[in-house]
Amino acid sequence: MNITLWIVTAVLALLFLAAGTMKIAQPKAKLAAAGQGWAEDFSDGTVKGIGSLEVLAALGLVLPALLNIATVLVPLAAAGLAVLMVGAAITHARRGEKPSVLINAILGILAAGVAIARFGPYGF
Repeated sequence: MNITLWIVTAVLALLFLAAGTMKIAQPKAKLAAAGQGWAEDFSDGTVKGIGSLEVLAALGLVLPALLNIATVLVPLAAAGLAVLMVGAAITHARRGEKPSVLINAILGILAAGVAIARFGPYGF
């Protein structure tokens, strides 16, 4: 089970690191033109803030466990991502973007699973 959790955690970390970096590095208009229309509903600062949260959470998923320092941050980061995905799903649902809602739900469930497992029986 620990190996499965590490695989899920690594996949989540890579996905959120890439998504967050993209939100930080690109202007809002470019994100919207690239198919992320939700960015039009938010300010530049909010989009950058969301990206920053995703990058920090991605780092928080793996670095504390790898360094064996403050390992409680791993399930906290996963829980934070689950909450972030709830907000993302709500935003996409309001815009009628059903495929994105499904993706948010899957990522949120995976993040919540990591949080529950690492807070519970498979903690560090």
